Amino acid sequence: MKPNFLKRYKQQLPLQLMVIPGVIFMIIFTYIPIYGIVVAFKSFSVTDTISSAPWVGLNNFKIAFSDPFFWSAVRNTLAISFLKLLIGFTAPILLAILIFELKAGLFKRSVQTISYLPHFLSWIVVGGMLTSWLSTTGLLNSFLMTIGILDEPRNFLVEAQSYWMIAVLSDVWKSVGWGTIIYLATMASIDPTYYEAAKIDGATKLQQIWHITLPLMSFIIALMFVLAVGGLLGSNLDQTLVLINPLNASRAEVIDSYVYKIGLVQGDFSYATAVGLAISIISLILVIITHKITKKLNNRSIF
Repeated sequence: MKPNFLKRYKQQLPLQLMVIPGVIFMIIFTYIPIYGIVVAFKSFSVTDTISSAPWVGLNNFKIAFSDPFFWSAVRNTLAISFLKLLIGFTAPILLAILIFELKAGLFKRSVQTISYLPHFLSWIVVGGMLTSWLSTTGLLNSFLMTIGILDEPRNFLVEAQSYWMIAVLSDVWKSVGWGTIIYLATMASIDPTYYEAAKIDGATKLQQIWHITLPLMSFIIALMFVLAVGGLLGSNLDQTLVLINPLNASRAEVIDSYVYKIGLVQGDFSYATAVGLAISIISLILVIITHKITKKLNNRSIF
């Protein structure tokens, strides 16, 4: 061990001691439970322990990959997640730029506060609001019939073909304001002399955004994109459980809700663990690939 390392360690001893409880907490509640993934390779039941359950190899994975309901959940998850990535990832960036360009004052603070509020509503509350708004006597039907788009009311939540867009737009509405915080913090750290110099050179507002704001935000945008891709196969379970019903289940069932029903409702823990493990491995591969691409484009490493 190098003397310099020991010297630095002694200098940082109070900080090192403060880190130890967090490391112990992470080991106990994050790393030790990883042992539970062996259940995916066993035929586990509530009468067994993990060590006493018989091994079945990759049988649970073979059953999952031959199950049409699993592939239906994969299709719905990918469709909803890609739409959320397309709309939900860009919306906070655009909203943050618009808020940043507003002059400081009551209106700017009001816009920020109003945009944050939906984030603090639980999906139970949002589900009740959507059920009311999207019913045959709800706000959306009244509006569409008033402007002549609909001739008769429709119950959108029981129409399977409408579910993907309802899931995406409700998620964007709930999270877009909260997602602007990190971008606003990044833009606030940009040296204002860049904008002053651009104004002197005759740059328009759009040119300032394109040549100053976005390039200086590229690193944090890349970081958020990698994190978003990592959660691509993990749709919002709370949202799905609130909005799913027998009539829209063919488009609403996602991997998380599928694992929940198989594992906790039907008690097939091994099969549910196998599906969850396969999805986790695919998500990790997506994160690594996305990180390599963003590193090549941005010339900076996130990790």
